[in-house]
Amino acid sequence: MTGLACFGIGIAFFVKSGLGVPPWDVFHSGISEHTGLGLGTVLIIVAFAVLLLWIPLRLRPGIGTVLNAVQIGLVENIAEGLLPDTSNMVVRFAFMATGMICIAAGSGFYIGAELGSGPRDGLMLGLNMRFGISVRLARTLVEVTVMIIGIFLGGKIGLGTFVFAFGIGPLVQITLKLFRMSNAQVIAAEGEAIEQ
Repeated sequence: MTGLACFGIGIAFFVKSGLGVPPWDVFHSGISEHTGLGLGTVLIIVAFAVLLLWIPLRLRPGIGTVLNAVQIGLVENIAEGLLPDTSNMVVRFAFMATGMICIAAGSGFYIGAELGSGPRDGLMLGLNMRFGISVRLARTLVEVTVMIIGIFLGGKIGLGTFVFAFGIGPLVQITLKLFRMSNAQVIAAEGEAIEQ
């Protein structure tokens, strides 16, 4: 739950930086623009929709999967309301860096707990298990794909979007090694296929 809270807080830092949100949130903000729903609410709805993509990857949700689908969006809504708006570029870059660290650490914590990865992270881990794609490459492919879809939906991108898209895979690979609880996660972090 600490990892999920870190993730939601990290998204809020990205939003408040004004430098561009993570690729999934470009996608979420595009949907938000069309529906009028808040960003955190869209996060929750999309999380449950993404679980359908788990079926062909033969992934099983756990309690952590359900908590991820709900908690991150709720925490993001709260944290965004608590963080100040700023026009100071140093503070904005600090917000972006803090958001990146929070999301990477949060990913390592909640995936490492092995109570079920988040719906979006399940895609990354599923690609690793089914096709032997490294976690780093799988995460980057997923992030870039949803960013492109988000742009077509009207989501806004910025420097932070690209920093996240190309930086989160390597950072999650590191945090999975740091917060692992079984050898399967170590193997995934090192870019090999997880044995089924």
